[in-house]
Amino acid sequence: MKKALALTMAAVMAASMTACGGNTKETTAAETKAADTTAADTTAADTAAADTEAADGKVYKIATDTTFAPFEFENDKGEMVGIDLDILKAIADDQGFEYELVVAGFSAACTGMEAGEYDAVIAGMSITDERKEKYDFSEPYYDSGVGMAVNADSDIASYEDLKDKTVAAKIGTEGCSFAESIAEQYGFTINQFEDSSSMYQDVLAGNSVACFEDYPVLGYEISRGVAFKLPLPMENGNSYGFAVMKGQNTELVEMFNAGLKNIKDSGKYDEILNTYISK
Repeated sequence: MKKALALTMAAVMAASMTACGGNTKETTAAETKAADTTAADTTAADTAAADTEAADGKVYKIATDTTFAPFEFENDKGEMVGIDLDILKAIADDQGFEYELVVAGFSAACTGMEAGEYDAVIAGMSITDERKEKYDFSEPYYDSGVGMAVNADSDIASYEDLKDKTVAAKIGTEGCSFAESIAEQYGFTINQFEDSSSMYQDVLAGNSVACFEDYPVLGYEISRGVAFKLPLPMENGNSYGFAVMKGQNTELVEMFNAGLKNIKDSGKYDEILNTYISK
């Protein structure tokens, strides 16, 4: 009787354990699946966080010109200031990215970006079809045009008056491109310079009879006392854009565009322009 009872109890316990084992197996599988999903979500979140942290931690190297007032120039305190630099700072503050400004000169800035030394260039760069073949541009942040400046006491009043004479232009600029486009038609030669200051000095010294430069830049120099005049109306030109190499640093261009819209909406953009250009 005891033996039979013991066998019966053993059978009941075995059945009970089997039933619990089945439930345990099903629960464990569900928990494992949930745990795997949670782990995957955590990994994805960690990866996204790491990517964000990497993006946030990047310091972009952005090159600019040496002298292209009022867009970039050195003030009396030896600080680089100007419309381009103030716009860049305002956008970086708005979008929360960090950058290192490199004062390289226009031609060197473009060459350095093409060589991978710089992430972007902001230097009053005109958006042209030729440049768009190798650069990606932001939305335009300033509309400009080309002007011809001559000495204040010059009698040159037209392009025809440049025949058989020499004019000055800065390498790689829209002013230089415009001068080259009409040089044969009007019969003049071109002295090319790496920076605006040297170009202006060449005209003031009488080595060149005129220089071609962005109209607002020439107007700013005249307002500061440079003995130039602008005998002709502004030639229609292209807008300025923030440039990166094609297909690279797309997130930087996107942040620039978003920040540009925000500072325009807030009035900060107009505040910057009014600081440098009198209306």
